[in-house]
Parts: sequence; C-alpha cells; structure tokens
Amino acid sequence: MLKHVEGAAEAAAPGLRGHFSATRQHSVALTAGLSAEDCGAQSMPDASPAKWHLAHTTWFFETFILERFEAGFRPFDPAFRVLFNSYYNGVGEKFTRAQRGLLTRPSLSEVLAYRADVDARMLNLLERPAGHREMLALVELGLQHEQQHQELIVTDVKHLLSLNPLAPAYGLRLPQAGQGGAGGWLEFPAGVVELGDDGGGFCFDNETPRHRQFTEAYALASKLVTNAEFAEFVADGGYGRSEFWLSEGWDWVQGNRIAHPLYWRRAGDGWAEFTLQGAVALQPDLAVSHISYFEAAAYAAWAGARLPTEAEWEAAAQSGAALEQMFGAVWQWTSSAYAPYPGFAPAAGAVGEYNGKFMVNQYVLRGSSIATPKGHSGPTYRNFFPAHARWQFSGIRLAK
Repeated sequence: MLKHVEGAAEAAAPGLRGHFSATRQHSVALTAGLSAEDCGAQSMPDASPAKWHLAHTTWFFETFILERFEAGFRPFDPAFRVLFNSYYNGVGEKFTRAQRGLLTRPSLSEVLAYRADVDARMLNLLERPAGHREMLALVELGLQHEQQHQELIVTDVKHLLSLNPLAPAYGLRLPQAGQGGAGGWLEFPAGVVELGDDGGGFCFDNETPRHRQFTEAYALASKLVTNAEFAEFVADGGYGRSEFWLSEGWDWVQGNRIAHPLYWRRAGDGWAEFTLQGAVALQPDLAVSHISYFEAAAYAAWAGARLPTEAEWEAAAQSGAALEQMFGAVWQWTSSAYAPYPGFAPAAGAVGEYNGKFMVNQYVLRGSSIATPKGHSGPTYRNFFPAHARWQFSGIRLAK
C-alpha cells in the first residue's frame, strides 16, 4: 500500500504535483452543481455528506503528511482532527459516523477554505521532496484514497437525491455502458493461476502478496446481466421465491419488503429508474446496477448459474479473453469472502488500518463502475462491501 514506483524522488515530484492538483480539483468539481444543503445532508449511516468527503480527504493529507513532514506544522483547526477522522483508531477520537449529517458547522465554505489551505501547503512541500520517498508514497496513497471518495461522493449524493419526492437530478453525466452484440459463455481450463499485485506500480495492501491458487474449469458470461434480464427475474416472482435466496438474504428481503432493485420505480406497465439525471424510463440494455450480494446470488440461482469467485474473475481478466464490461460499467459481485491473502501483513502505523481490519463479514467485488475515476482500478483491485449493500454501482456477471 505504501509502495512507490522506483525512480528518483526529485524526478517523481513534478508529475506528482500535477496529479495532486488535478485530483484535488476534481473532488470539488463533483460538488459544483450542488447546494450547500445538498452537501451537508446524510441519507443513511452507510453514506456520508459530500461536505464530509471533501473535509476527510483533506484531513488525510494534513494528518498523515503535513503533520509529519511540514516544518513548523500547525493544524488548520485542531477540532478537525476528531470531526473528520473516519476510522483510524491509531490517530485518536472520531465523530460518530452515523451522525455526520449533523455537522452543520463547519460550513461548506469553511471546508473549502480548509482544502485550499492544505493544498497550498502540500504543493509547497512537494517542491522539495529530496530524500522523502516515504512521504511521496503517502501522497500517492492519499490520492488513491481521494479517488475512492470521489466515487463515494457520486453514489452518496445519488442516494440522497433519490429520497426526495421531486426526484431531482444531480446533473453529473457519466458514460453508460450498454450491451454490444449477442452474449455467450467463455470457458477457462482448470489450473494454477497467479493472483495479486505483480509489483509494477501502486497497489493497496489488500492486493498483496502475489500468490498461487488452483481453480477448477469454469465459464464466465461474456457480458453483464442487463436490466431487461433482471426484469424477467422480477416478473417471475423472484423476490418472493425463497428457493433462490440465501437464508439471511431471504430474511433481509422479507424484513425490508424489498421487491425490486434499489432505484427502480413502477411506471405504468413498466419500470422507471432513478438516475443521476433524475427519474427516466428503465433502459433495458444497460447493466443492472445497485444490486446487493443477496440479490445477485438469488438471480444467479434463478438463472441456473452462480457468481464467480474472485480468483476466477481475476484470472479471466488477465487472460486477454473477450470478456466485455469488465471495467467501467458496474462493480461485479463475487462469491468470495473478503479475507487476507496468504502471507498478508498490514502496513505499520495508523495507515495499516486502511484495509486489513475490515476483512470480516464482507464480500469482494471486482472491476469498476461508471463512477470510478479513470485509471483507479485494475485486474487485482479488491473492492468490498457487506452482503446487503446496494447503493454502489454494483451488478452481476454470471459463472458456471
């Protein structure tokens, strides 16, 4: 996770400064069309206000880099250390996650001033990086971390706006990944595959170490499950047929009275869907999205298939096979529990809390979505969420 591509620190800094500025500016751009009220509200405990995302990503650079490497460091506001700490117990106290929407102060304008101050100090620090390889690695980690929060800004704002009866549009336009020609199955032989980061560039610690694993022969669907295909499952009473559901998933469906994907709404004899542009008619050829692991597993059972393991998905992604929509459409659920690879060891210090401590009661998703920043994900990237989560752009690729 704290690895930096080999090369002189002095040579890396100019490009890193540009990458830093562009990344930081993009986060603010994602909120440009939102009001201060939009940026301060929290729709559920799993989501955070956009204002909080802007502050927390700034907190990361201030806490892990400026505090350590800036001469004469002084915090922008000492109170922010607690307010915008997400889950780093090694740093100190944290504000309750489920109540982030109650933080009406600091204001959005104060948070933007906080960002501007930290950005200026970071750029000044990056002008003289000689001898600070660890610092540069932390900056790179911070930028990857910010890209993760850029995706969360999009998904969290979408969830917030979906609860408004006016069905307001976010306005952000992202590329939609529809289906191409006819789909089919691609077969892969049994054998030993190598999984995990190969040491060629940045990676998160949960992508390491590279290791071998045996997979039996399997097949993957060449394309993702579409809205039209999932609508057949709904029409066939799939949400009311217990034989397709895991026991916990059935309890979740029944207890929450769930009968369709998160953002689907009845529209006459068909369906509408809440999108980043507001409510629109359901587009049948787009990949179904905002699907929980429970729903994905139930659909796969109904379709006479299953979900792939993360080893199958990664091996296929690195094989050059003609699989479509592996990236840039929706995150794809796997049947693999989020667990450490053999020999995994978290980084030292508070940044070691980044991934390892979440390796329980979650499932791995692979690929990337329309909301993932370009270049952020790759074949070895391991996303993870609990089985009930569906506010992310998550969907289904079948295996058998």
